[in-house]
Amino acid sequence: MTDRSPTPQVRATVHGWPRQGPSRELKKAVEGYWAGRVTGDQLRTTAAGLRRDAWQWLADAGISEVPTGDFSLYDHMLDAVVMTGAVPARHRLAFDADPLDGYFAMARGADTAAPLEMTKWFDTNYHYLVPELGPDTVFAADTREPVGQLREAVALGHTGRPVLVGPITFLLLSKPAPGAPADFQPLTLLDRLLPVYAELLADLRAAGASWVQLDEPALVKDQSPSVLNVTARAYRDLTSLTDRPKLLVASYFDRLGEALPVLARSAVEGLAMDFTGPAAANLDALAAVGGLPGKRLVAGVVDGRNVWISDLERSLATLATLLGLAERVDVAPSCSLLHVPLDVAVERDLDPQVARWLAFARQKTAEVVTLARGLTEGSIAPQVAANRAVLASRAASSLTRDPAVRARCAAVAPEDARRPQPFAERSAAQQARLQLPPLPTTSIGSFPQTRELRLARADLRAERINEAAYEERIRAEIRDTIAFQEKAGLDVLVHGEPERNDMVQYFAEQLTGYLATQHGWVQSYGTRYVRPPILAGDVSRPTPMTVAWTSYAQSLTERPVKGMLTGPVTLLAWSFVRDDQPLADTARQVALALRDEVADLEAAGTAVVQVDEPALREALPLRRAARPAYLAWATEAFRLATSAVRADTQIHTHMCYAEFGEILDTVEDLDADVISLEAARSKMQIADELAAAGYAQAVGPGVYDIHAPRVPEERELTDLIDRALLAVPAERLWINPDCGLKTRSWAEAGPALERMTAAARRVRAALPG
Repeated sequence: MTDRSPTPQVRATVHGWPRQGPSRELKKAVEGYWAGRVTGDQLRTTAAGLRRDAWQWLADAGISEVPTGDFSLYDHMLDAVVMTGAVPARHRLAFDADPLDGYFAMARGADTAAPLEMTKWFDTNYHYLVPELGPDTVFAADTREPVGQLREAVALGHTGRPVLVGPITFLLLSKPAPGAPADFQPLTLLDRLLPVYAELLADLRAAGASWVQLDEPALVKDQSPSVLNVTARAYRDLTSLTDRPKLLVASYFDRLGEALPVLARSAVEGLAMDFTGPAAANLDALAAVGGLPGKRLVAGVVDGRNVWISDLERSLATLATLLGLAERVDVAPSCSLLHVPLDVAVERDLDPQVARWLAFARQKTAEVVTLARGLTEGSIAPQVAANRAVLASRAASSLTRDPAVRARCAAVAPEDARRPQPFAERSAAQQARLQLPPLPTTSIGSFPQTRELRLARADLRAERINEAAYEERIRAEIRDTIAFQEKAGLDVLVHGEPERNDMVQYFAEQLTGYLATQHGWVQSYGTRYVRPPILAGDVSRPTPMTVAWTSYAQSLTERPVKGMLTGPVTLLAWSFVRDDQPLADTARQVALALRDEVADLEAAGTAVVQVDEPALREALPLRRAARPAYLAWATEAFRLATSAVRADTQIHTHMCYAEFGEILDTVEDLDADVISLEAARSKMQIADELAAAGYAQAVGPGVYDIHAPRVPEERELTDLIDRALLAVPAERLWINPDCGLKTRSWAEAGPALERMTAAARRVRAALPG
């Protein structure tokens, strides 16, 4: 490829940056603050240092305009709640008394105040806190944090571009506050909210902002004409302000669709658009609306959500087309780099040949800088040639293709993905085998990961103990977990998963085709960071993965112990998936590997097998037109993994922290015998939705919110159980927490489970007959 003629004024930028620091310094500081080991001033100093280092690295790498305001101590939507003054009344006194403690109370709950609800950020595995708004909400600008971060950057000599959640997205992602009318829509509060944004923009301009980025990812979803009209009005009002910086409206994760002409016609000075994956359709759509004459375009041509290197030649071709569609084109990743790890260069355990295929946040930044230089200076022919060679090496690698796996997938027949018996027949056979009482109690799977467990893993890695000593430590933990559950009175037990570092990584390390990282941390929520595995090749299961530990746990008790697996969709959604074949093909490979594990668990005598699919809803395409195809292969994959069992083997699944109401038909199509779902924070909303949809299988709506550190009172739990019984009959209702207990301490989880089983017994005793 010959370099194109140089084009002036093409710059590189990024939407946002990983918050945690190279060694997860932010996590340690925040958790230290919660534990009382770190003061508020020390926490703020740590945060400022991480921002300073990130900005300097970006500037040194060639980023001329660094993002500010994207850094958060917990969550950017929670920051927007504070920024707009939308603190719920139950947290207002605490927030006014101490803004830092009040901030974390909204995230985690307090003794007398429940936290904000948590759900997934579009189709990612990042969780955000849901603002609560009502007819009585009064907004008031709190500009301290966004203005303070901008001033920090300016004082350090950087050009800062503040990044704020846009007003439309803020309102569309909010929920009606408790007590609001059933038909209340937060978007109706726009006229109250816009003056707050006007004040924010004025203060940011006074602090030195030339541009402010307003993130509006909600506009990539299908929106009604009324929402589009409100969007047009919002940006008409904001651009009519005289005291403001230039506005860059950012979208990502999919195409803008119907919102594109609205924003293109508006007086905003710039748009940031995604041109990767399904959002590649933005290229033709932008040309169809006549481009963006007189405007700035920030072109997201480097995938900000996955870890594979870019095809520089293809990106340059896209950029060459875009140069004729806007007055100024800058190069960027498709979205914030919050969604990828920081630096692949620190991954010493990866094969160097494979590591060349990967790009984390720092490498993606280097890619956008290279692309901008190529457009401006026309001098990247060597980089393009090297990139082409690496892409070819990946395509030719034996790691990516296994003929046996592909032949097995091709041989799958439709009947392989269906259980032959209807639910009623299976339910009777399972009850005859399990002999469970009404309102059976169970937990979701994981139990607290103690300090001793983490030390044992560290000791094993450092070779201070051998494998036999480590396994004995795991057995001791399982013995304690089983003994606790028997004493607490749970009906269906779990082994607690002490051997598992993560519900996805544990399986990925035992399946072919996956790569594991040592330092590839990505924020899931708050201080919860995960290391998503990288799915690089065809998937198979060489040996059983969970049978030995499940069988050991079952040997310790007469009560049934659940086999615990992570489902195929979640194993994809919470990994960095390969981009060289359709997801449906990869899902079928993973499903067949899990099918072998389910069969081995059943053969070992396991009567209950739970296959978790918390990511089923979050992976739903943002555009409705793409959903039927996704749901077809996603549900087939789950059934393929779980359908080769006898009628008396009970299949459970679990989902959490997403809005499932709109996919209830899909939930039914999974054909699980029991489904457990998050329900405590939403006060059993999902139980009502399932009942309204006529869902006929067993349901365990969570009664204990495990993401809050408080231990619920027994009365709260009985109230929730009674509330669930209004929607689900006792013979189909299970009692369980919202999610696994890995992130809780024994001091929290133990009493909560004891109260949960006591509440279940109390309600059970009051049942008719």
